[in-house]
Amino acid sequence: MESPNLEFEYGDTDTLTAELSELYSYTEEPEFALNRDYFEEDFRSHGRRWIELAAEEQRAYVMRLLDALEVTDRDKRLKVARAILYLAQGVFDECDTEVDVLHWSRHNVFLLYDMGIFTALLELLSMEIDNNQACSSAVRKPAISLADSTELRVLLSIMYLMVETIRVQTEDDRPEWTAARESFKNELGSPMYNGEPFALLLFTMVTKFCSMNAPHFPMKKVLLLLWKTTLFTLGGFEELQEMKVRGRERLHLPPLPEDSIKVVRAMRAASPPASAMELIEQQQQQKRGRRSRRVQVAPLVKQDSLDTYNERDPFKNDDARDEEEDPEDTDSGIEGEVDPLDRDVIIQPPPPPPPLRPPTERVNFPKGLPWAPKVREKDIEHFLETSRNKFIGFTLGNDTETLVGLPRPIHESVKTLKQHKYVSIAEVQIRKEEELQQCPLTLGEEDVEETPAEMLYLGMLPNLSQYVIALLKLLLAAAPTSKAKTDSINILADVLPEEMPITVLQSMKLGIDVNRHKEIIVKAISALLLLLLKHFKLNHIYQFEIVSQHLVFANCIPLILKFFNQNIMSYISAKNSICVLDFPHCVVHEMPELTAESLEAGDSNQFCWRNLFSCINLLRILNKLTKWKHSRTMMLVVFKSAPILKRALKVKQAMMQLYVLKLLKIQTKYLGRQWRKSNMKTMSAIYQKVRHRLNDDWAYGNDIDARPWDFQAEECALRESIEKFNARRYDKNRNGEFAPVDNCLQSVLGQRVELPEDFRYSYEMWLEREVFSQPIQWEGLLQDP
Repeated sequence: MESPNLEFEYGDTDTLTAELSELYSYTEEPEFALNRDYFEEDFRSHGRRWIELAAEEQRAYVMRLLDALEVTDRDKRLKVARAILYLAQGVFDECDTEVDVLHWSRHNVFLLYDMGIFTALLELLSMEIDNNQACSSAVRKPAISLADSTELRVLLSIMYLMVETIRVQTEDDRPEWTAARESFKNELGSPMYNGEPFALLLFTMVTKFCSMNAPHFPMKKVLLLLWKTTLFTLGGFEELQEMKVRGRERLHLPPLPEDSIKVVRAMRAASPPASAMELIEQQQQQKRGRRSRRVQVAPLVKQDSLDTYNERDPFKNDDARDEEEDPEDTDSGIEGEVDPLDRDVIIQPPPPPPPLRPPTERVNFPKGLPWAPKVREKDIEHFLETSRNKFIGFTLGNDTETLVGLPRPIHESVKTLKQHKYVSIAEVQIRKEEELQQCPLTLGEEDVEETPAEMLYLGMLPNLSQYVIALLKLLLAAAPTSKAKTDSINILADVLPEEMPITVLQSMKLGIDVNRHKEIIVKAISALLLLLLKHFKLNHIYQFEIVSQHLVFANCIPLILKFFNQNIMSYISAKNSICVLDFPHCVVHEMPELTAESLEAGDSNQFCWRNLFSCINLLRILNKLTKWKHSRTMMLVVFKSAPILKRALKVKQAMMQLYVLKLLKIQTKYLGRQWRKSNMKTMSAIYQKVRHRLNDDWAYGNDIDARPWDFQAEECALRESIEKFNARRYDKNRNGEFAPVDNCLQSVLGQRVELPEDFRYSYEMWLEREVFSQPIQWEGLLQDP
C-alpha cells in the first residue's frame, strides 16, 4: 500500500495552541478548575470580572499577588501561585472562545512580566529545587505520583507560559510588548540568575533527576521549558540562517549558494520502496505463465519507488529484526540478484500504446538538481596531488595554483572545481585557532564576542558530559522501542495520578496519556540537542565538536538507530491525543462523554506533527555527528543502519527522506557492490536529492577514505584539539609560564606574603627545621660554576 504525501511543514515549533496544550498531562485536567477557584476566592472582593478591570486596577491586583508570594506559609504560597497560573492561562472562565483565551493569556503574561513575577518565581523555583526534605521523601516513596510535584508543576507551568507566549511574535503586538520581548530574551540569555543563564538552572534539574536524587521533578515540563528557553535566547532555524549569512560577511567569505530552508521546503517526496511481501507476490504471479506474466508487467514497470528490491517486511517483530543480516550475506532472489528472467521482464516493458498509468501519476524528473555542488580546498589539493603524481611524478604540497606540466583537461577540471569551491565558517575558525596556538604571544588575546551561545557554553562546560548523558538517559527512557527495566529512570512522575485507574476507560485514557507524555519528551530533547549543536557550530566549531564527541561516547548513534528500528509509519501516524481534553479546548467547551470507541478512533489527522518533527530532528542530529567523520560513519555500517534507514524512507515526506538519503550516501562506499546493485532506485534518489561533492566517489567506493580507519586515533586527535582550544580560551591560569619574572631583590623581599593562621604557633619549629639545621655552603657562591 502506498502511503500518501504528508503535508507537513517543518519549523521551530508546532502552532502556539498545540505547544501550550502539550504542557499539561490529561491527568492534570482537574487542576484547571482548582486554579480558577483559588483565583476567584481571592478576587471576589472586586465585584467585577477580570476582563472588565482597567489596566491600573489589574496592575494593582498583580502587585498584591506578588507580595502574597513572599509569605512563609507553603500552602498559602501555592494558592497564590495557582491564582497567577490562572491569569497566565487566560482567565478562561470569563472567555467564550479559544481565541479569547489566547488573547487574554497574552495580555496577562506581558502584564505579569512587567510586574516582575518571573524573578519572584525563579526564587521560589530555586527554593523548591534545594528542598532536601521533599527530595528525601520522594526517594523513599515506592510510587511517585502527580501530588509529589504540585508546587514545581505550578511554578514551571507559569514560567513556560511566560517564555512561550512572549517568544512568539504576532502582527498586533504593541511597541511596549516588542521591547519587553527583547529585554526578557536578554535577561534569560545573560548570567543574571546566580551568575549563570536560566537554562543552566534547568540543566541542573535534569542532572539531579537523572542521578535519582530528585525523582519527583516533573521532567516533561522541565525539558519543555529548557527547550523553549534555549530556542528563545539563541534563536530558531531561520535566525540561525541569518546569523550564518552575517558571519560569512564578517569573515569576507562568498555568500551561501542557496537558502537551505527554502530548498528543502520546495522538495517533493519520492515514493517509498516496495515491501518484500509485495515483491514475492509479484514474482509468483510472473512465474504462472507467459500470459499472466505479461499482464503483471504493468505494476512492476510502473513501480515509482526508491527501491524495488532488498526490502524486508517492516511489520516483523523486534526480535526477528535484531537478527537481520546485510543483503550481501543472503542468497534470496529478493535480497540479492534478481532472477534473470524476471529482470528481463522488468527492463523490457511491453509497447506503450495504451497507457496503463493515469496521466496524473507520471514521473516528473527534476529540471535541475536542487543543490549547487560544493568542493572543499582539501578536495582540490587531493585532485592536484593525484594528477601531478600521474603526469609529472612529484607533488607540490598544498599548492593549488601551479598547473605547469599538467594537460589541458586537468586545467579545465581545476577551473571547474575552483568555481564551486566552498569555504565554511568552521574551516576559517580552525585555521585561526591553529595560528593562535602557534603564536600565543605575538597574536595576543582573542576578542570573544559575548553571544548568548558563548555564555551558555561557558556555563555548561564544567558539567557538559553530565548534561549530555542525562538528556540521552531520558531519551532512552522515552523511546517507544525501549523495554521497561527496573533500573531505568521513571519519567512518569508527572503523569501518573494518585489513584490508579479502575475502569477500562480510565486505563485507556492513562495509556494514551503516558504515550503522549513520552512523545513530548522525545520531541523536546531532540529539538534541544539539535539547537545546541547548530548554535555551537556557528559560534565555534570546537564547541560543536566537544558536544558531538560527548554524544558519540554516550552511545547516541546506536540509541537513535534503536529509535528508528520500529515500524516508523505507525509511530508517525500514532493517535496518542484526545482532542477534547487538550487545552484550551477543554476549558472553553462542554466536555462530551468519553467512550472507549472515541478514544480508540483518535483524531482525524493524517500524521502526528510532534512525532514526525522528532524523527527529522533525530536524523539531523545523526547527520551532524557523522558528517566528515569516517570513524563514526563506520559505526553506522557496523550497527547495520542501512536496512533500518531504508525502512524510514517509507515516510513520504521530502525533508525526512533527504536526511535518510544523506545518511545512506555517506556509507554507500562501505556497503559493497552487491548492495549498490540491488538498491539502484535508492542510489538514484540520492543523486536527485542530496548535494553533490564534485570529486566525492560515493557511489563506487574507490575513494581513499574507504579504507578502514583507526577509530581511536581520529577521535583522540579531535579531543586534543578541543582541549587545547578550551585551555587557551577558558582556562584562567593558562598564562602562568608566560608571566614576567620579578628579578629585583628589594621588591621580591618587600612583597607581603599571606601566611596561614597557625603559622606563628609553629614558627620556631619551622626555623629550626628549615634554617638552623640545614648546612649552608656559602663558599659555593664564590666558586666559578
